[in-house]
Amino acid sequence: MAKPLVERAPKFDIGEVNFSDVSPHMNTYNETDEEGRYLHWNQLKWRVPTAEAKAIWATIKFKRALQMKTLNLVDDKGSPFVYSTPHSMEAKLHSVIQIAGGSVATVAGHVASDQVQKKFLVSSLIMEEAITSAQLEGASTTRAVAKKMLEEGREAEDEDERMIVNNFLLLKQAERMSSQPLTIDLILEFHRIATENTTENNVIPGEFREDNDIHVVDSRGDIAHQPPCFTEIKDRLQAFCDFANANHDGKKGGDFIPPVIKAIILHFMLGYEHPFRDGNGRTARALFYWFMLKHEYDLFKYISISKLLKDDPKGYGLSFIYTEKDQNDLTYFIDFQLDIILSAFEELQKYLQTKTDEFNQVLEMLDDSKFSGKLNFVQKDIIKKGTKEPGRIFTVKEIASSYEIGETSARTYLKKLVELKLILKTMDGRTTLYISPSDLRDRLKDN
Repeated sequence: MAKPLVERAPKFDIGEVNFSDVSPHMNTYNETDEEGRYLHWNQLKWRVPTAEAKAIWATIKFKRALQMKTLNLVDDKGSPFVYSTPHSMEAKLHSVIQIAGGSVATVAGHVASDQVQKKFLVSSLIMEEAITSAQLEGASTTRAVAKKMLEEGREAEDEDERMIVNNFLLLKQAERMSSQPLTIDLILEFHRIATENTTENNVIPGEFREDNDIHVVDSRGDIAHQPPCFTEIKDRLQAFCDFANANHDGKKGGDFIPPVIKAIILHFMLGYEHPFRDGNGRTARALFYWFMLKHEYDLFKYISISKLLKDDPKGYGLSFIYTEKDQNDLTYFIDFQLDIILSAFEELQKYLQTKTDEFNQVLEMLDDSKFSGKLNFVQKDIIKKGTKEPGRIFTVKEIASSYEIGETSARTYLKKLVELKLILKTMDGRTTLYISPSDLRDRLKDN
């Protein structure tokens, strides 16, 4: 039989510690290594002398146990889930809270200086998350095609596109429901939106699986996780909801769990329970967003977690497996997700800087033209898109959807651009199309 991708860590019980084994290593080994990494047994065993590996592991586990917090959540055998916050992770958590507590203007200057711009930016970035979340689950539609589909509001043409549309609607719903407590009905609603009109794994939107014929495989195709029995789903998810709704602000002597960590735990636990035949990952990530927005970390509207998870699917999978194969220690998953979030903030900063530069280039052209001062943000952004993509077609419906404005306003803005001869107007049956001319840049320069 082939060796498993991840070996189960040697079991540790603080009450059975042999101090003669661990004491020689107490001054050398800590919760994390010298680089701040929270290593699993699978990663540690080949980094240390083989003869001393288990004693060193016991030393590390002993130090971790002193910091461990036990949650009111258990696995299918009744053992609790736990986590700790080593110094390196505390530093990451501090950075996440510091950044997430700010605004998008803090991250990228004045790029979102008014409400219309902010709405457009939120919508655009939710599109990014919707696309990559679907791609993470196997959708093969290209980003350009998917983005155009969402911007135009056209119907999905196949199941891959349907997954992307569903994810977009799912994240919008998570934002709308962020003031509500978590209930089983809300989880089912999230799942229904995520999987509507899809057929993968014979999924039934908004309904739990009714058998145990579902498991999670690792990168080699071996079974990495067998979810709890389907007969326990409702009871276990009720405990999950109770945990989500419980007050963990640390006041009046209660437990304190930072909201970011709690959101990550919810993400993990929905994946662990795996209550649906398909769509568990999408639902879990929606719950993460829901919880962060519930706690007014509004900057999470603007970041794409799935984009980075898609770039490191192995690391994502291993963070699940390490937790399950080391006595339900969630620290592995939490630490990985904090890295993902920090990287997502960096990606956001780059994205916003690019958008700012593109927009400023159009502003410079407009400032030097006879159109200076005649156009609003939406019209300027349409011109920006037109200069990047000559021949691009715009519709009233697309503009209204992209900028979250009424169709009357969208039609008025486009009509003004036609009057200024910056875009062209044509008809396709009863639908009015607006086209960016191939010589748009020249028209802007023509005084």
